[in-house]
Amino acid sequence: MTEIIIAGIGQTEVGEHWEIGLRELAYQAIQAAVQDSGGLKPQALFVGNMLAPNLSHQAHLGALLADYAGLNGIEAITIEAAGASGGAALRQGYLAVASGFVDVALVVGVEKFTDQIGASVDEAIATANDSDFEAVQGLTLAAQSALLMKRYQHEHAVPKDGFAGFALTAHANGVANPNAMFRKAIKPETYTKAEIVSDPLNMFDIAPNADGAAALLLTRRELIAQPGHHPLVKITGSASSSDTLALHDRKDLLYFDTAQISAGKALKQAGLTLDKINLFEYHDTFGIYAALQLEAVGFAIKGKGWKLAADGEIGLRGKIPCATMGGMKARGFAGGASGVYQAVDAVTQLRGESEANQIPNARTALIQSLGGPASTAVSHILQKFD
Repeated sequence: MTEIIIAGIGQTEVGEHWEIGLRELAYQAIQAAVQDSGGLKPQALFVGNMLAPNLSHQAHLGALLADYAGLNGIEAITIEAAGASGGAALRQGYLAVASGFVDVALVVGVEKFTDQIGASVDEAIATANDSDFEAVQGLTLAAQSALLMKRYQHEHAVPKDGFAGFALTAHANGVANPNAMFRKAIKPETYTKAEIVSDPLNMFDIAPNADGAAALLLTRRELIAQPGHHPLVKITGSASSSDTLALHDRKDLLYFDTAQISAGKALKQAGLTLDKINLFEYHDTFGIYAALQLEAVGFAIKGKGWKLAADGEIGLRGKIPCATMGGMKARGFAGGASGVYQAVDAVTQLRGESEANQIPNARTALIQSLGGPASTAVSHILQKFD
């Protein structure tokens, strides 16, 4: 089978980049990825973005970024799947290279939340919900997640601070990540005393919206004449799944079917079982999402995903390390760029370049990005090349 290699990675620091525009932010990540790859030149560009038409008043990002990066003439297109946009762009890049029609694909995730402030940002994010039956009623993703969290706590007898482990783990791992928005660990009492955003969701249960860009260069193994200065990392599994956009249309509100389906397909493609996964980069925009992903993918039984975090099993030395560079909670939620950041984090781990956050003998990673409350789930298996 054709082996697809992530030959180059690049990223910007995640934060509030008031001083730089969308195209400049993306270009920084592109430059870094091209340099990291040894100068590969892409024939296609896939851009993952969630909200540029709403917040930056800019659509047609494929052409915009190709032009600004000096790549005029190549195929260039934007992929949108809410918070899963970056993961979806990676999948399209993977499929393009695997098909043989593209030799080198550039995947870029980019988002600029700070082009707007206040209610306009909440209004834009609400477009990830069902406009006719959720957003029009004033339901935000945060409020929806609070309702999910409250129902989960009720059904599974979870204590008030039951979700603290997700925030504690993310912030502990973010300390050593120079590209993370928050690089300070928090104590359990800090979580307990945090301001409520939407009961029972507090400020540490939700990832901060932030600006950022990350990039990947994909190619086939046979097209790399000489291995570079980094160990090679390949994509051995890729899958995507969709569910109802409106949460109330589902049979079980507390089970992410798409997370199960896409992860299962990716694992099957890679010929692996869960016990072979050394790290899991989940989509922790909300702590409840992380718990439900752990259960749907199979790392925990239903109702016990929170326990993995509470018992320290998702830490760097735990049963299944998660959010290994701070996740979205400490790094910041860079919208459509988040899925590409996940891949960058995983590649860094598999190369053995994560320094203080390095997982010993990491060889296989599962990354999964979500659009809304798992209305879309995109999963990839990354492995260190033998």
